[in-house]
Amino acid sequence: MGSNLSTLLSGNDVKWAAVYSAPLILALAMRYVSVLRQTQKGKLPPGPPGVPVFGNAFQLSRNAWTIFEDWKSQYGPLIYLQIVGQPFVVLNSNKVASDLLTRRASKYSDRHRSIVAADTLAGGIHIAFARYGDGWRRLRKAAHQALQKEIQHTFSSVQTLEGVILASSLLHDPDSWDNHLQRTTASLIMAVTYNLPPLESEVDPSIAHIRAHMDRLAYALYPGNFLVEFFPWMDYFPAWMAKWKRDAQNWFRRDSETFVNLYNDTQERMIKNDNPSFVASLEAQKEQHGLSQLEKAWLAASMYGAGAETSFSSLQWFMVAMVLHPEVQKKAHLELDAVVGRSRIPEFADFDHLPYIRAVVKEVLRWRPPIPLGLPHRLTEDDWYEGYYIPKGTLCLANIWGISRDEDLYGPDAREFNPSRHLDDTGNILPALYDTQDESHASFGFGRRICVGRHVANSTLFIDLACMLWSSSIEPFTDEQGQVQLPDPEKNTNTGLTLHPEPFKCSIKPRFAEAPAILNQTKEFYLHANGF
Repeated sequence: MGSNLSTLLSGNDVKWAAVYSAPLILALAMRYVSVLRQTQKGKLPPGPPGVPVFGNAFQLSRNAWTIFEDWKSQYGPLIYLQIVGQPFVVLNSNKVASDLLTRRASKYSDRHRSIVAADTLAGGIHIAFARYGDGWRRLRKAAHQALQKEIQHTFSSVQTLEGVILASSLLHDPDSWDNHLQRTTASLIMAVTYNLPPLESEVDPSIAHIRAHMDRLAYALYPGNFLVEFFPWMDYFPAWMAKWKRDAQNWFRRDSETFVNLYNDTQERMIKNDNPSFVASLEAQKEQHGLSQLEKAWLAASMYGAGAETSFSSLQWFMVAMVLHPEVQKKAHLELDAVVGRSRIPEFADFDHLPYIRAVVKEVLRWRPPIPLGLPHRLTEDDWYEGYYIPKGTLCLANIWGISRDEDLYGPDAREFNPSRHLDDTGNILPALYDTQDESHASFGFGRRICVGRHVANSTLFIDLACMLWSSSIEPFTDEQGQVQLPDPEKNTNTGLTLHPEPFKCSIKPRFAEAPAILNQTKEFYLHANGF
């Protein structure tokens, strides 16, 4: 909301916004009156007072999740906001989020209409932003069957390959560790989705178009970048009159062509080998879901957007945690030496015998959730919760950042990185916390909109972290003056959706002399096993 009209609109949009200034003012007034009428139906949840028309818009910053966390002590776990006539509720506890988004999922599974991002750039068929209905259900069912927990083990070979390549790259070129993390997350998603061989670098041309598409979506989704999101009547402008619409429609056509070509290329590769992939699963089950070729192509492309940036974020925060907590790394090294030894790499067969590594995975996701506010759910009918009225059309934001720091759930050290919180006195994994979908954290979301790829994400992080910790010691960087430089975990950057640490340096060294050679030998084995 800090943007002015000239930055929100461009070209002819500015001229026509001036022409329609009177309707714009009228629309603002009408939305304000609508909000006032809603308050007459019941007592709204508590929340900070706002200003007329604009509501609470000027009280929020880019890191709104920290503001919401602070407000919890004043207003409680359910907070009501209003931004330019749009009602919001912030869900600041796991109980409230589960009660509404999971137990009342039939009311709370819709998405807010995003005119530029979801409707125009994505043509209404992007699974993450699609409105709740039959179309979304078909997409969700197809994705769930292709990535369900029972079959995720079919990806274990390519996941292990990428984990080994990552560990080897870190030892070969430690100064570029951030690039290696980005490459491996992109490469794994492309392998799982399209059965592609390992990417050469994080800027591989095969992912450039998808990444550019994600950047456009993130920009379009951020509040204030397009005025049409606040005043939907502007969507009636014809494309020749509104540059944003022309551009978005053109990009939808170009992206659709790219995604369909990627999908078709994968079908051709399926003839040459039988490696499992998301596309292969969609084709095997295509009669069950009734998806068009365009819908399948967009569903496959959306898997990259859902998994690459979030996994990259988690690996970055893992690096932060290892530099800051050598005691955690030491415990992980001891477990790996006892279970795996030093003559081979960790494998998925070791999963049940590496509870501390599994606890590290859980803690990374809890400590720094990749998407701190998740994606908003939209309420499709009036609702009441613990005496409070929540109007139809309210956007519901689960403050996953705040939930992850809830001392009632995680104890007085909830803000600290401590994998042992997930272990019992004997060192085994504790049962998952209630209402966390067997995760012990909320980072994958709630209800029917929970991350469809979470099982693949968990297993990928497990093998990546196990391979890195088995082969490397990750230590603070020491400059030429002998000063130790530590990353600040409270400083971050975000893309509009995902949270990343600020850039920092660290030192990565082999744990033992044979590690690089063993990684190289294992890499060749898995390349051959996967037909690459």
